[in-house]
Amino acid sequence: MQAAHYEFPDAVIQIFCKAPVAGQVKTRLMPQLSAEQAAAVHQQLSLRTFALVSSLKLCPVQLWCAPSIQHPFFIKAAEDYSLSLYTQANGDLGERMDSALKTGLKNFAKVLLIGSDCPSFTAEDFITALRALSTDNDLVIAPTEDGGYSLIGLKSPQPELFKDIPWSSAAVFTRTLAKLTALGLQAVELRTQWDVDTHADYVRYLQG
Repeated sequence: MQAAHYEFPDAVIQIFCKAPVAGQVKTRLMPQLSAEQAAAVHQQLSLRTFALVSSLKLCPVQLWCAPSIQHPFFIKAAEDYSLSLYTQANGDLGERMDSALKTGLKNFAKVLLIGSDCPSFTAEDFITALRALSTDNDLVIAPTEDGGYSLIGLKSPQPELFKDIPWSSAAVFTRTLAKLTALGLQAVELRTQWDVDTHADYVRYLQG
């Protein structure tokens, strides 16, 4: 598809995703679910995200894979949803996010980075985020109910945002907001999302 057909041709959406390997994804859904069932949930949530983002045709979409792009799940997803595959960098989550965003900003004016396990995302969330980045704002961010965030969008690299953050804790978002203030960045806070981490989250997801 040519860039001219996109609503935001100067933007890219990056999706972070792990390979659906039993015992390595969604382990907090266990023991209520088996390792295989938890991996299947991860796969289902990821496919929902791929389908939503690619169907909007807002901009190109990149799938950032861990541990590599070789897993058959990623290869098939790239074909089915017109995704470009990239391998996540080494390091903690912050280092991997910073690396992906810097890569995206080499070729695009704005980059949205999202997770793959957030069933509350809607088309409007991405449109709102990209429109916010099309103004004078430096950054957009969508908090999650558990204290983290599910989406971040930048127009220039901001490596300090991803340093000294207690990833996978309830303090991620508040620590990030403090960094935004310290750095003097103009940020738009989007609506709060929720993702599927625990069995209670999974039950909520099933209930629609």
